Amino acid sequence: MVVEIIMPKMGESIMEGTILKWLKKAGEKIERDEPLLEISTDKVDTEVPAPETGIITKLLFSENDVVEVGKVIALMDTEADAKPESPESEPIKEKSETAPVMEVPAEEAIKESQTRIKETKTTETSKFFSPLVLNIAQKEGIQISELERIQGTGMNGRVTKNDILDYIKNKSAMPEVKEEIKKETEQKIEPKEIVKPAAEPKQTPPVKKDIGYHKSVIDYNAEGISVFEFDNVRQKMAEHMVASAAISPHVNAVAECDMSNVEKARLKLSGDFETKERFKLTYMPFIAEAVVKTLKDFPLVNAVIDDSSVPYKAVMSSRINLGFAVAMENGGLIVPVIKNADSKNLTGLAREINDLGKRARVKKLTLDEIQGGTFTISNYGVFGNIFGTMIINQPQIAILGVGAIKKRPKVIETSQGDFIAIRPMMYLTLSFDHRLIDGALGGKFVIKLAEYLENYSY
Repeated sequence: MVVEIIMPKMGESIMEGTILKWLKKAGEKIERDEPLLEISTDKVDTEVPAPETGIITKLLFSENDVVEVGKVIALMDTEADAKPESPESEPIKEKSETAPVMEVPAEEAIKESQTRIKETKTTETSKFFSPLVLNIAQKEGIQISELERIQGTGMNGRVTKNDILDYIKNKSAMPEVKEEIKKETEQKIEPKEIVKPAAEPKQTPPVKKDIGYHKSVIDYNAEGISVFEFDNVRQKMAEHMVASAAISPHVNAVAECDMSNVEKARLKLSGDFETKERFKLTYMPFIAEAVVKTLKDFPLVNAVIDDSSVPYKAVMSSRINLGFAVAMENGGLIVPVIKNADSKNLTGLAREINDLGKRARVKKLTLDEIQGGTFTISNYGVFGNIFGTMIINQPQIAILGVGAIKKRPKVIETSQGDFIAIRPMMYLTLSFDHRLIDGALGGKFVIKLAEYLENYSY
């Protein structure tokens, strides 16, 4: 039986990936779950396992190709006597969309010099440079020999987008490097290739550019204007957020929460916990534990909506897969997922949050660890913000926002009368999809969550 192997989805906002390396060739046998290839995005570098045991019959893309999520990248045959379609064939390249090539100067000699970056990548160097890095290098006139000097911080020393941008930023402070690169460029350009620079274009009136549905225009030649283009991660995040806002009618419910009992429990447990686990006990495991309890009380909030058919379908899961948003070191967000969070105690949740959070920041998560979430927590309080609203992580129907814990005066009601005390207070915000969750359910959920935290006991 022929099995199609597709480019997997590597996160909610990732729509394409780069094939770094094929680990198997056409004609080779592969076992189920054995690594077939290495892929990379701006968020995750990972291996893709084979879905079945069989023979790889055809590779449809080459190394360094950028492939859209969902496209077939290889074929395999699970029959015992399977044979490759062409034993020693190179991968058959389908035309895939790569990052758009930036404009280059008009001078033909410089064009040719920049073009050599791609042409010589496989013959003059063994280092891998992603298409995005090559595009930036092409625009800036950076030769392959200059790229090789950059110290990469990616997997296996790979040069990332941030590495090359930092290099360009600091390049002006390295005159000796600039002079050396200039000499190399002059040596590589043969005299017959040198063409006189084209005449400067005539001045044109300021360009008015339509940038969106609201019909605003921007004068890009106006004084004081600076522009930067979205990188791939930011662009995909933007598209995902716009789609979510368009798909789900967002409603927000807010509750105030006294974290006094949680604070007492955390301080009581911190010493032994840190000695045993080798990391600090934060508030997040307590919040995650309370979220799990509340989702069990209101299982509809743990559902996802299948809007591919009419009428829509609410798909409810007995599993609670808890996602939590992590700010990455190179910008952007990623949402690792704690699978079966309802089966873990406080310590288990703390271990998962610490491990997944650290690996998320350095792009060391696996595909499985960023997929399958049923509910998401966004801890914007880590930056000191006390209140905020979130955009739902599709196809989920709700997301919890956690504000910073701040000491504030609170009215305490007792049988002897009311009095004011200073308490560690926190705002909880639930953003939910009004197609499935109405205001009553959303409001009850966030109030019940606050009650679990306020009455916490260990």
